[in-house]
Amino acid sequence: MASTFPIRRIVVAVVLSCAVLVSTTACGGETRSTQSAALTAAESSPSPSASAERQKLAKTRFVANAGLAAGAAYQWIVKPYKAGKFKKGAKGRTFALVKAGLAGAFTYNRLKAASENAKGDPLLSKAVAPLTSGIESLKGLGGKLRKGDAGDADVGMFEKMINGVKDAGQKAGAPVKDQVPSAGQLSGG
Repeated sequence: MASTFPIRRIVVAVVLSCAVLVSTTACGGETRSTQSAALTAAESSPSPSASAERQKLAKTRFVANAGLAAGAAYQWIVKPYKAGKFKKGAKGRTFALVKAGLAGAFTYNRLKAASENAKGDPLLSKAVAPLTSGIESLKGLGGKLRKGDAGDADVGMFEKMINGVKDAGQKAGAPVKDQVPSAGQLSGG
C-alpha cells in the first residue's frame, strides 16, 4: 500500500498542474487586451529617446535589408549572368535561371523593405527618395529572369539600383555591405 501513495501524489500533481494551465490559458484573452491597451498607451506617449532609438533602428534595418538585397543580386543574378550561365545551351542554365528568378523577387522585396526603413531616418529618407521609382521598376524582373527573358539592360538595372542604394546609405552614414542570404531566406522561408 505504501507504493501506491507516491503514485497518487504524482497523479494529483499532474491533475492540478493541468487545471492551473487550463485556467491561465482561458484567462489569456483578457490579459492580452489589457496588455495591448497598456502598449498603446505607452506607444502614444513619446519618450525623449524614442525618436533617436527609432532612427537608429531604421538605419540598422536599412543596412540589413539593403545588404541582403545586394548579396542576392550579385551572387545569383550578376555573377552568373557575367559568367554566361543564362545563355541557351549553358550547363546548369535552368537551375541558374530559377535561382536568379528567386533572387530577383527577393532583391525587390528587400529593397522595398530598405526604402521603408529609410523613412525612419531623415538623412536616409532624403538619400533613398530618388531611388524609389527605380525600385518599383524591378518588380517584374524576377519573373523575367526565371523565364530566361532577361537581357543586359535588365541585369544592369539590378546592378544600378543596388549601387544606388549602397551609395545612398554611405552618404547617410549607413554603409551597406553585401550579405549573401541563405537558401531558406531566398525561397521565402
